[in-house]
Amino acid sequence: MDFRIPSDIEAYLAELDAFIEAEIKPLERADDNIRFFDHRREWARTDFEHDGLPRKEWEDLLREARRRADKAGHLRYALPKAYGGKDGTNLGMAIIREHFAKKGLGLHNDLQNEHSIVGNFPQILMLRDFGTEEQKQLIEQAFAGKFLATFGLTEPNHGSDATHMETRAVRETRDGVTGWRIDGEKMWTTGMHVATHCLLFARTSGKDGDARGITCFIVPTSDPGVKIEEYLWTFNMPTDHPRVSFTNVWVPDSAVFGPPDFGLALAQHFVHENRIRQAASSLGAAEYCIEESVKYARQRKPFGAALAKNQAIQWPLVELATQCEMLRLLIFKTAWEMDQMPKPEVEKRLSDKVSMCNYWANRLCCEAADRAMQVHGGIGYSRHKPFEHIYRHHRRYRITEGSEEIQMRKVAGHLFGYMGPRKAEFAAYDD
Repeated sequence: MDFRIPSDIEAYLAELDAFIEAEIKPLERADDNIRFFDHRREWARTDFEHDGLPRKEWEDLLREARRRADKAGHLRYALPKAYGGKDGTNLGMAIIREHFAKKGLGLHNDLQNEHSIVGNFPQILMLRDFGTEEQKQLIEQAFAGKFLATFGLTEPNHGSDATHMETRAVRETRDGVTGWRIDGEKMWTTGMHVATHCLLFARTSGKDGDARGITCFIVPTSDPGVKIEEYLWTFNMPTDHPRVSFTNVWVPDSAVFGPPDFGLALAQHFVHENRIRQAASSLGAAEYCIEESVKYARQRKPFGAALAKNQAIQWPLVELATQCEMLRLLIFKTAWEMDQMPKPEVEKRLSDKVSMCNYWANRLCCEAADRAMQVHGGIGYSRHKPFEHIYRHHRRYRITEGSEEIQMRKVAGHLFGYMGPRKAEFAAYDD
């Protein structure tokens, strides 16, 4: 077994580092842009007088960083070459995301709003794999910034359970054109303030609790029946997570995205790739917190001796560092295994390992950030250090993208043979 980082990925990390130093760091330091990353970051990013939305200057800066990354050939790394990418692997993305997060806060990678100079593009792959020929034309519009879609799945009364959604779509013909009338409400429709469309999920057949019978629609946000009811302020500001109502919204049959009644397949299409990359980011952020704590403990000398000489400081960081080492191996191994099989097989054979990586990494990052605050004392609690920001951001990942309870439930299903490869092994116990 070879545990070394593949030479091509290692070389690419060096290329990315050089690009960051040449293009991204100067942009970060120009025109007081550092205000978005130092102690002023929450104020600088948030327009508190306008629903807590991201300030235009902040989003413009992120857009410019991505433009430079795209011009340099980095932004689309994970996409197929047909879309300007590099056919990046899951292992490559996991290594890159850990590498970036381990650097700390910066314009190269700020996942508060899923920004990175090496991007995720779930909508591109969804359009490629599920879109009609007409809908596939939206791919180029997406790259040009003319098609920006948010995700309308979660509802006020139904979080992790999408099968009980109350949003309904019924057949209706208007002006001789067959289509669908949609009524309902969605929560956490992130990015709605700039979105041109919403990938909206609604029940079209079946009964509550059925996985089948849910359809996805591409709905223009300009429709008069689409209304942002409120922006939900969160632990981690700024916010772009509104509650949105859809009232008497009509779309033609051409707006149906993917197979009718099988819309949840779209919702699950990118989940494993996203979860393993998110796990790698949380791991990198945890490593950053640990390393900064170690440096501070060696430098700080209360009562005439280095803080690091105290076992009360050493041992918690030893525990965290040990967990990071073990978790990195599991994340990289799982990402590598994902690359060895078709996407449908990942759900059957590896989804429990992806869930292990994700829920443990997100929890570990929060523990590491909390410990970093404790080691640094008062200055660690302040906004002059990044630990409170890392904690506030990564704390949400223990809820979003599948809460840790949902992830552990998936692991348990595989472990006890209620799903996955061991189901046949335990079949006799189900009689």
